[in-house]
Parts: sequence; structure tokens; C-alpha cells
Amino acid sequence: MSERFTGRTALVTGGGSGIGAALTRALVAAGARVHCADIDAEAAARVAAAATGPGSAIGVELDVTDAAAVEAAVAAAEPLDLLFNNAGIVIGGPTEELTLDQWNRIIDINLRGVVHGIQAAYPRMIAAGSGHIVNTASAAGLMASGLLTSYCATKFAVVGLSEALRTEAVHHGIGVTVVCPSAVETPILDSTTGSRFAGRSFFLGAENTERAYSPDRLAADVLTAVARNRARVVVPARTRAGWVIGRIAPGFLARRTARYVRTQFTSAPNPESPVQPR
Repeated sequence: MSERFTGRTALVTGGGSGIGAALTRALVAAGARVHCADIDAEAAARVAAAATGPGSAIGVELDVTDAAAVEAAVAAAEPLDLLFNNAGIVIGGPTEELTLDQWNRIIDINLRGVVHGIQAAYPRMIAAGSGHIVNTASAAGLMASGLLTSYCATKFAVVGLSEALRTEAVHHGIGVTVVCPSAVETPILDSTTGSRFAGRSFFLGAENTERAYSPDRLAADVLTAVARNRARVVVPARTRAGWVIGRIAPGFLARRTARYVRTQFTSAPNPESPVQPR
């Protein structure tokens, strides 16, 4: 692992918490030079300062919805070897209660944020003849669910973008990996108190488990996938099994998901749909 990452330069978006923070820690431990970027500059700085290992990290303020800012962040990290398009949010709740502003916000961050990263980094990687792009999607980008319609829409798009780009990038010596975990122990799980969509109970209940996946374990999975140039990371094992079942018997999975979604509706008020970073 250290041979693959030692001395390499990485940019991690959404690095101030959750999966992005875990990726920063894992990369520094593996010897990489990491630009830990987040819209919350203080959080990014804290994560960067706390990361230990033979590598190093700096905190960077970055709004991934700003294409010019992403371009500047990529330029500042040159020569960039590894791009982790990880910044993202979730908005949950009944689709009829979503506002157009909420749709635009989640598309801007979850999808356009990834596009901005690729637009800035991919041509540079082509010129260098090497590099690896990692896009954080979700199991919700492989298996659709009601009450997560806007989130699923963006994550399905990220999966498709990643898999399509991989078939081009291989001819330039560039790898592309898409990450599709189910519930990970991040702020996203507890972002929905008081709404008609309770994140932790929804995500964990869908998997029939009481424990979310460790972000540090996911980061280790991702670095292994990058080192082996794998196309996707689908974890944990029960999620991979559900995905395979869904591909073999899509009708069965759709019916099961519809029954589960029906159990999640409550009569509690929903003054505002939740929005929270991963």
C-alpha cells in the first residue's frame, strides 16, 4: 500500500468530516501529501492537523459548487495524482415536500461538484499520463429507494459518470473508482431529527443492522481498491449481496423496498427537509 501512495499528491473534497476525514487520515498514514478540502475551512484544518503518518496534510477551504474554486484547488495541488470527489449531502423526506431550491442544491453539490473536479483534474492527468479519480457515490446509487429520491438521482448519476469515464480513462493510463457504501457512521445519519425522515433509523433499518460501517474501514477499502485499480467499492458484504439480488431479481427488490418505505412514513411535522454533509 505504501508503495502506491508514498509521495503522491491527493485532493480530498468534503474532507472536514466523515468519509473525507477518514480518507485524509488513511492517505497520510500511507505516505501521501493530502490537500484536505472542505467548505468548512476550520474543520478541514483540524482534520489535516490531526492526521499522522509519513505523509502530510494541509487544510483547504473549498466550495465544490464553485467551478473556478475547484480549478484553483486542483492547480494548487499539482502535480495531482489522486482526486477524491467526496463532498456530498443528503436530503430526505417525501418527494412532494422537496422544494426546487433543495433539488438544485443537492444536484449542485453531489453531481456538479463531481463534474467540477473531473473537469479540472482529468485533462491534467491525461497530460501526465497517469492518475486516479475516486468518486464517492452510495449504495443509493445502485439500489433506489423512496424518501431519498433526490439523493438517489444524484448518486445514480455519479455511478454512471464514473463507469463511463473509466472506459475512456483507461486509454490514458488513468484509473476511476466509484465508492458505493451503505450506511457509514458519519454526521449524515443524525442529520434528520424532527423531520418525517429519520436518517439513522431509515438507513440502518433498511439493512436490518444496528451498527453503521466504520468510515476508517471504508477508507482502507477505498485505498485498497485504488491500489488494485478496481472499478467500484460496494460495502459491506450484505450490501453487495442485496445489489446482486437486485440485478438478478429487480422486481423482488423493488417490492421489498416499497414495503419498507411505507413503514417509514410518520405523522410528525416536517418544517424543513434535512440537509447535512456526509
